[in-house]
Amino acid sequence: MPRPPYHVAIFRYRRNGEDAVGYGEARRDMLEMAKLQPGFLGMDSIEGEGGEGVTLSYWTDEASIRAWRAQDELGVIREKSRRGWYDHYDLQVARVERAYGWSSAEDGDGTEWDAGSP
Repeated sequence: MPRPPYHVAIFRYRRNGEDAVGYGEARRDMLEMAKLQPGFLGMDSIEGEGGEGVTLSYWTDEASIRAWRAQDELGVIREKSRRGWYDHYDLQVARVERAYGWSSAEDGDGTEWDAGSP
């Protein structure tokens, strides 16, 4: 996880199950574009049964998210996604001010962390 503050783009969707090959290729291309974009910090994605999913992309600032979106070849991939891959999707952008977590440690006691801003 990045250290706060940072921005996260939250992309929630339901896939329609069509064109799995094209979807996989476009998803890979979008990740590669993101990795080249200044301000990119990382990405997590999960998709469950029925095509419901969420992708979180982490950025240093909102301007970096906008610039990444503009790299989408003038909306070509975005337009294809609207028509061919999803029943619906929505995107939210948020600023993360504080983050907490816990992870089990080898000794079984676990490790808690606080990545809050000062």
